[in-house]
Amino acid sequence: MTTATKGRPQGATIWLTGLPSSGKTTVARALAGRLRTEGHRVEVLDGDEIRRFLSAGLGFSREDRHTNVQRIGLVAEILARNGIFAVVPVIAPYADSREAVRKRHATSDTPYLEVHVATPVEVCSERDVKGLYARQAAGQLKGLTGVDDPYEPPVDPDLFLETQHQTPQESAGSVHAVLAGKGLL
Repeated sequence: MTTATKGRPQGATIWLTGLPSSGKTTVARALAGRLRTEGHRVEVLDGDEIRRFLSAGLGFSREDRHTNVQRIGLVAEILARNGIFAVVPVIAPYADSREAVRKRHATSDTPYLEVHVATPVEVCSERDVKGLYARQAAGQLKGLTGVDDPYEPPVDPDLFLETQHQTPQESAGSVHAVLAGKGLL
């Protein structure tokens, strides 16, 4: 385990952003498993779980989505600052919200890695893990990110993943390699 300057294990936030059904959570779980096997402390801050508990009551307006991302960012930064790898698979559709999270990490000198899970919407729609695309197509859902609500892809992510061309383990390995390359493992 890499040790931080204060004698604590080094933590980091690994933020996986992308469309619904892009593979964020699958990659996050594969990465978390690998990191745990190596002896690292890891927490996966799943967007659906956060919505149910930490952000219960928030809707899907731009303001509510921003608030949700900031809450997740705060929890991730606290965990990472205290030697835990916070793996965060969330849509986080707006660039300014993600940038605010990045700045929060920079202010506390906490490592932050942004991964764009850049699976095309057509592939996400075929996967349709939660049935969102089918509900949107049937007129039962409005505001689906990447379809009838915006998704602002990262301009300069630390890593760009095309999960339609890799297994989840290969994608997790790519993230792991970037963490190692940055001296965080």
